[in-house]
Amino acid sequence: MRFLAFASRNQKEIIRDPLTILFGIGLPVVVMWLFTIMQQNMPMDLYKIENLTPGVIVFSFAFLTLFSGMLIGKDKGSSFLMRIFVSPLRPSDYIIGYTIPLILIAMMQIVVCFITAYFLDLKFDWNVIVAIAVLLINALLYLGFGLMLGTFFTDKQVGGIFALFVNIATWLSGTWFTLDMIGGVFEKVASVLPFVHAVELTRFALLGDYGEMLVPLIWVVGYTVVLYVIAIGAFKKKMRY
Repeated sequence: MRFLAFASRNQKEIIRDPLTILFGIGLPVVVMWLFTIMQQNMPMDLYKIENLTPGVIVFSFAFLTLFSGMLIGKDKGSSFLMRIFVSPLRPSDYIIGYTIPLILIAMMQIVVCFITAYFLDLKFDWNVIVAIAVLLINALLYLGFGLMLGTFFTDKQVGGIFALFVNIATWLSGTWFTLDMIGGVFEKVASVLPFVHAVELTRFALLGDYGEMLVPLIWVVGYTVVLYVIAIGAFKKKMRY
């Protein structure tokens, strides 16, 4: 449990910038509300609340990538990490210590979005609980991207990369349109990246299509494990120099 003290320190660092956190939580709510209005005026199955909610929540996780990447980047820039490398923490302890407080933010995003969806006529049942569990797995995926980026780049570089990342993650996720509308190379590229699988996994969970969850779950978990292994390995290498 050595990482708990480090996690507590990181939580304090995160809450020092409440406006960024509020933006990461509030923007998805606004997006959900706007697309619900569009659904009323221009009916599309994709924008029904049970299909829209998973996509918007997964979209909100892109901010976790930004938070985690910039947190590590800032710690490297201030030489904070170099000073605490003398502690008995292992590389995995550092990564877990960054993950824990950000998972709490992910939980806040999930809860706020589902409360909003409830007032927009989303039916609440057992499937919502399953979807929440699945969304926490998806949150780890996006945190994995941030931890990896933060390990290799500075906080300013992460901020620049985030603009590219959020566009890739959003357009290739099938949140705003179905990928078969474009097809071709675009759809093939999207199918080998985890973003569309994260959205589909959550939609299947929320709709109760549990039999369809295995394949996207494998993609999401596989990418998450690889990203965390890379982040831990890179951290271990930095501790040697």
